[in-house]
Amino acid sequence: MFFFLVLCRGMQASKTENTKKAEPFYWLSVAKQKTSSEIINEARNVLRTVGTRRPFTPTDGQRKLFGSGSLRGPQNRPPSVFSLHASSFDLTESRPVSGVRLSPLDHKPILITSAKDEDSSVFLPKPPAEAAEVRKVSTARACLWRTASLGSIFSAKVVLPNQNKEKLDSEEPAMMMNNPGRSNNNYLAEQRLYTPVNDKSRQLICNDRISVSESEDFMEGTSGKFSFQLRGESDQMKKPGTNSSWPRSSGWKRRVTGLEDETRINEWEEEEVFWRIKILPILHELKKIEDNIENLCLACTKLYQALNEGNMLGKQFKRRSELLKILYKLVDIDSDPLCLKLAKIILAMKVDGKNLLSVCKLAFKICRNEKNDYIVQNDRLLDCLLEVLRNEDLHKNDEALLYCVGAIKFMSGNAVLLNEMVNKGAVEMLLQLMKQINNVKENDTYFSNLGHLLVQLTATLRNLADLPPARCQLICSGAASELCVALEQRVNDQDVCTYIVRILSKLSSYNDFCAALADCSRCYTLFLALLNKHQKQQDLVIRIVFILGNLTAKNNQAREQFFKEKGSVNTLTSLFQTYYELDLNAQTWYHDREEKGKKHLKHPSEAEDVMIKLIRVLANLSIHPSVGATLAAAHRVVELLVTVLEYKSVDDCEELVINAATTINNLSYYQVENSVVQDKKLHIAEMLLKLLMSDNMDGVVEAVRVFGNLSQYHEVCDFIMQKKIYKFMIALLDSKNHDVCFSACGVLLNLTVDKNKGAFLMEEGGIGKLVDCLQDFGPADWQLSCLICKTLWNYSENFTSAVSCFGGDTDTLLVLLTSLLDEKLVLDCSLDREGRDSHKLHWEREFKPVAEKLLDRIQSHRSFLTAVPITPF
Repeated sequence: MFFFLVLCRGMQASKTENTKKAEPFYWLSVAKQKTSSEIINEARNVLRTVGTRRPFTPTDGQRKLFGSGSLRGPQNRPPSVFSLHASSFDLTESRPVSGVRLSPLDHKPILITSAKDEDSSVFLPKPPAEAAEVRKVSTARACLWRTASLGSIFSAKVVLPNQNKEKLDSEEPAMMMNNPGRSNNNYLAEQRLYTPVNDKSRQLICNDRISVSESEDFMEGTSGKFSFQLRGESDQMKKPGTNSSWPRSSGWKRRVTGLEDETRINEWEEEEVFWRIKILPILHELKKIEDNIENLCLACTKLYQALNEGNMLGKQFKRRSELLKILYKLVDIDSDPLCLKLAKIILAMKVDGKNLLSVCKLAFKICRNEKNDYIVQNDRLLDCLLEVLRNEDLHKNDEALLYCVGAIKFMSGNAVLLNEMVNKGAVEMLLQLMKQINNVKENDTYFSNLGHLLVQLTATLRNLADLPPARCQLICSGAASELCVALEQRVNDQDVCTYIVRILSKLSSYNDFCAALADCSRCYTLFLALLNKHQKQQDLVIRIVFILGNLTAKNNQAREQFFKEKGSVNTLTSLFQTYYELDLNAQTWYHDREEKGKKHLKHPSEAEDVMIKLIRVLANLSIHPSVGATLAAAHRVVELLVTVLEYKSVDDCEELVINAATTINNLSYYQVENSVVQDKKLHIAEMLLKLLMSDNMDGVVEAVRVFGNLSQYHEVCDFIMQKKIYKFMIALLDSKNHDVCFSACGVLLNLTVDKNKGAFLMEEGGIGKLVDCLQDFGPADWQLSCLICKTLWNYSENFTSAVSCFGGDTDTLLVLLTSLLDEKLVLDCSLDREGRDSHKLHWEREFKPVAEKLLDRIQSHRSFLTAVPITPF
């Protein structure tokens, strides 16, 4: 309020009445020009920023790839609803990596003719001596090379060596089975090695007499014929005569000792054994229970565990193609719990191309149903999708990533899964993906399609931005700059712009992110460009203006930087005009509703909400000295603010009207040439009278504050006296509210400058109320106490008798001033050191000089005591 500022400035060196008549405290001193920092410090209680609520974003009723407010037409966007079948997968793509085709060998095989040759590192199998042995080996080969069709796999019997038959000799494993770096030569060698071997070599004995049921008994631990050496255990094998001669292995992980070791294990052979012992029974179970969803899910869980145990997840598993074909066929069973199990296994098998797209669509379809959140959480599907997000190539699999991130977006709507995402690093992964998208230029063929992916990504970040840990990660990872880059590149994509602006709207409510955003030099230019391009898109406009309000709320540099952007103020006033007209049309509609007996909505309309945010930006900008002075002389700005007071009542939209009054108050502080506020001061006073007489106390206080600044002008003082507004100000002194008393006392102070108007204080009982305020607030508020003393000083200027001036309150005032000037008494309070220092500073600089002068005046006039009755209020 201006009255407080000018009083601080107008406080001159002490002048005794014997030498020169004291000037009113309201007058300005021009002896010394204040610096900008001094003016701002003095105006700390005068110019105020305006707060407001963050725009509300309703949750979509349904989970879709693109929200209900999307501007993408069905023909220009990927579908949210689709059907998936086994035919959606590519069976030929499921083959394991085979590597480069090798040329035929050009050398002739060498026959072994001596024992020396037999000791050679080249291992060639010997033919069996007996026909029965030939039949056994032939049976083994047939078992291991069984066709991959579903029926034949299920019909294959699991065969085990008989304990009484020939046993497999224990050997040191020579090679780790699932080594991704395995060469094609090793692969071919394994095929050559898979032939009947001599007695010193391991042989796989297939016994046709052992049935599948016996195999299942073995899996359940009933037969106990085999145990496998754990990785890392001793290489020492069991002695002859024990139940098992096989090396033990946990997770079926093998060690490599080199091809030169002629006792090496055939890793492919070992993988085949694990396949038939552990995997085939589960696949057989899947076929038997294909009509029971619950049992199918349990079987899939066992299958995943077995594959993980055998280190068969990934691309190197030889039977991968056969397994995937079976899983793909099960997709035809329309069950979300089952499809969730299948999706988890298929993703773990590291499929790519069409199959990756189909399985990501499958995950998307599952997550689209909110009822599946619980099973999604329990089956840890998020881990699989984050793995896709981390490893897949953006250009090759952009559509698969679209549905992958879309599924993650659906998960982010669940509080438990949302926290899980933060803990598993989803924020960094999404930002890394955004950086990759930002590196794609507009002329690239992928640019348009990546916009769909960016919608899913930013929608997910919007949900993550609600969590404090995620906000910290976003700030530390440079999210502000990446979001601005994406916003600038996608300025024509309103969906992307809306989601990014929603993220910034949330994050800019926090000071640390607001500072990071303010450091992005082009953000103001970008925001203005978006406002000009999408003027009538309320959901986009309101959030951008809200962000600008946050940026300018506490940062003086941001105020100046935004104001200096070309067309910044014109853009704001243009938007204000647009939404003012929309609001006028809406008012007509509401008026028609009321005539039909329908109630008017109490909360701000969309147009009103935009204007509230726009006025907030203007109020925040006006705190900067040079910007505020310029705005005070801007006709369009002041006219729009006055228009709000003209056509809106505080009952229609409280926040809009009060914010407009606050901004006018800020602008009225600046005493500049061509000030539009000064030119319109009487009209503004008339508009404020309506607010002053309302039942809204916040509105009353704001109106009084503006009157405090405007009452420095004689025309406004005359208006206050003519309309009896001074009576209202005196009555407000009884409110016992600090802000109300401070504002009302400021108006009374300016009125007492005119000696012809000073008598109203005595007539309305104002002196007694001022003394009561001084007694009530006293040491608790030295600024208010100072203001009261200045008002009494101005009022008593032309009096020669203390009693005739202050009446029956003279003695009370004397005792009160004496007490308040006792430093030991008033400063002996239970405050910390910093609080005591501040308390003493206000007392010494603001209250003490004025109170001492007032006390001296009263004491010097006490010899003329006469009884003067006090007129009651």
